Amino acid sequence: MNFIKKNIFYLILIAVFAAITFVPGLKLKIRDLFFPIAEIENAVTIPEYDFDIDLKGINVPDNNLKNLKKDRLIFLNFWGTWCPPCREEWPTIQKLYDSQKDKVGFVLIAMQDKEEDVKKFLEKNNYSVPVYIAQSPISDKLLPKVFPTTFLLNQDGRILLKEDASKDWNSQSVHDFINNLSKH
Repeated sequence: MNFIKKNIFYLILIAVFAAITFVPGLKLKIRDLFFPIAEIENAVTIPEYDFDIDLKGINVPDNNLKNLKKDRLIFLNFWGTWCPPCREEWPTIQKLYDSQKDKVGFVLIAMQDKEEDVKKFLEKNNYSVPVYIAQSPISDKLLPKVFPTTFLLNQDGRILLKEDASKDWNSQSVHDFINNLSKH
């Protein structure tokens, strides 16, 4: 009993660390609480020719990224079934898609993945967000250095947001951010 009284602070600290580490989704919630919008890229615009990427549709028809960048925002996510942080953020991406698909075009590009693994992952989890596999080279301006990497782009190709880690994409701050941008 004396040991517990002397070390209560350390025991609480260990319990909090364990909860953050082992409770699914808690890390994302805490991160979003303290860092609501990751990084706004000021005046960085991807040139039109860098959007010329042929995409093989996994759960949607084949397309080209330049055709998907029309009159609305684009949620562009690079991920892989082999990537634990990518799989961790998927439920929040699906929820964001369900509520914002009328305002935002969603393009999730599976990287370093087999088509059958991607199909199996989508079917097993009942995900309907549009997923593609790139069939042509991806520009260095878009090619991710880490996974997942997500861009929110406007109609002109300007990077409005870039996230180089998993995030709770269904948070209120993300919805507010998209709603404010789509008013303009």
